[in-house]
Amino acid sequence: MSGHSKWSSIKHKKGALDAKRGKIFTKLIREITVAARDGGGDPDTNPRLRLALLNAKSANMPKDTSERAIKKGTGELASDALIETTYEGYGPGGTAVLVEVMTDNKNRTVSELRRAFSKYGGNLGESGCVAWNFERKGRILLSSSGLNEEEIFERVIDFGGEDLINSGDFFEIITNAEDLEGVRLDIEKVGYEINSFEISMIPKNSIKIEGKPAEHMLKMMEALEDCDDVQNVYSNFDIADDVIEAMA
Repeated sequence: MSGHSKWSSIKHKKGALDAKRGKIFTKLIREITVAARDGGGDPDTNPRLRLALLNAKSANMPKDTSERAIKKGTGELASDALIETTYEGYGPGGTAVLVEVMTDNKNRTVSELRRAFSKYGGNLGESGCVAWNFERKGRILLSSSGLNEEEIFERVIDFGGEDLINSGDFFEIITNAEDLEGVRLDIEKVGYEINSFEISMIPKNSIKIEGKPAEHMLKMMEALEDCDDVQNVYSNFDIADDVIEAMA
């Protein structure tokens, strides 16, 4: 695999950007609600809901909050009519950007996204302009401290994973989206501690950017993440670690 989710790695290193800004619960509640709406309220038969509830538990969300979100999704409680959609665009240096949103007002959302893109030299594009460069994959993060990369790689392949990426402080395990839960369980059974796991859009290739374009890209990604309706942001940029550390 030629690319990986650099932005997801940066957020993890910087210490959960969404959590610091108090937004993670809102995003998780929306994900649980939409997952229950589209696939039913039983996590045993709804893989998307099961993953959302696991992430909510990892974020220490109260159980009753998750239960209310499920009831909103199944119609037992009143809820806003959320629309789930994806926007595409370009960032500094010709980088590709995907933005997943859940919104009850698409006009408001588009306005906020366009402002975030344009402020830092990017622009919204047409549907399909960059989506071809991304694949839906499972992604698991392990702390690399004390672990042998070759040993981890062999086990990941045995468990059905596709790739292992050494990101310095941690290893990224890439799986088929459908295999994420099985690989995660196998990894936990052998005693490895998982930092985080998710369904992610992984780029097929990356673009290296430096200097001002790199700085503007990081600021643009943070601005997009800060939009209330945004659930996830993905890009194919690659930035040197010293640039990231200088901006931290």
